Amino acid sequence: MDSKAIIEAVGYIGSALVVISFFMVSVVKLRVVNTIGSVIFMVYALIIHSYPTAIMNFILVFINIYHLVKLSNTKRSYDFVEVNTGDKLLHYAIDTYSDDIQKCFPGTVIDFPNANVGYVVCHKGTPAGIVIGTLKDGVLDLLLDYSTPEYRDFSIGNFLFSKLPGKGIKSVTYRGSDENHKAYLSKTGFVNKGGYYEKVL
Repeated sequence: MDSKAIIEAVGYIGSALVVISFFMVSVVKLRVVNTIGSVIFMVYALIIHSYPTAIMNFILVFINIYHLVKLSNTKRSYDFVEVNTGDKLLHYAIDTYSDDIQKCFPGTVIDFPNANVGYVVCHKGTPAGIVIGTLKDGVLDLLLDYSTPEYRDFSIGNFLFSKLPGKGIKSVTYRGSDENHKAYLSKTGFVNKGGYYEKVL
């Protein structure tokens, strides 16, 4: 591959990342991917001496970094709501996000017939996290621990686990697939017990 083809490839990669970022629901991921794409495209623009394009992408990088710093310094306030597992609003929220829940937890049966406890974490009145499980002798066995795409930054999990001891819960277990959740389980303090995960509160 000659140098001209390599330079063109850099431009295409930068452009592709910028476009892909706009398909992301999470604002943080959008800005991170957009920043990476803008940096790559800025390098491409400098190489081909397209200075207006380089300046525009430099400004985009600055704007993205500004908002990422602002987001990292903004502490979201959540509300913790205990709900009946038969609550219609709870099941409406589950139905609304059923496709995404199935992507996150493949094979999950979303009617949760064995559940006896449920919690919803809200941000400004909007459901941002849903927890369904079975509670027995102070141990909460998670059947669903779901955060909506906009709030997947671990903050909901940390908030939730800080509230559970007030409900008499001493530990939390998770026996489902960890295919998409190893980072979350590790970040929130779960320990792999061989066949299941446990977090002592």
